[in-house]
Amino acid sequence: MACRIALAVFALLFASLASTGALAQSRKPTSVEVAAVRNCAERNKDDIDKGEQDCLFKLVADRCIGSPGSASDATLADCYQIEGLAWDALLNENYKALLADLDDEQTAKARAMQRAWIGYRDTTCEFYYHKIRGTMAGFMGAACETRETARRAMLLGFFGRL
Repeated sequence: MACRIALAVFALLFASLASTGALAQSRKPTSVEVAAVRNCAERNKDDIDKGEQDCLFKLVADRCIGSPGSASDATLADCYQIEGLAWDALLNENYKALLADLDDEQTAKARAMQRAWIGYRDTTCEFYYHKIRGTMAGFMGAACETRETARRAMLLGFFGRL
């Protein structure tokens, strides 16, 4: 019984550390990686689904990971987090550009929309830790956060062009 309690405590500790970013990426994306993400998003700016298909994971994470099946779970999470930073930078730029073009009422609505999205992203991606409870949850949660951030960055760019 004590062993089961200790395992449960460890699992909860691991999940809370992983979900709060304690499993931080080893580096920031390079300027070449950031440019690749930006350029791909720009090429696909009118088709978010195609942008996701063409840009997500292929330009940074997959190259960081290397040969399929060769990377550890920690390396997978690290590579997804590195790409996530590139998408997060684009998201923040697109969000600021969007806000700059809005009146006060629209700005308030955009901020509420973004806060709601952050809650959605966080609870959705953290669910991997609650459901899987294993080492796979780390990279699956990191991939989820990157995917959701990329989608949002492209959507905010689209809103900014309306």
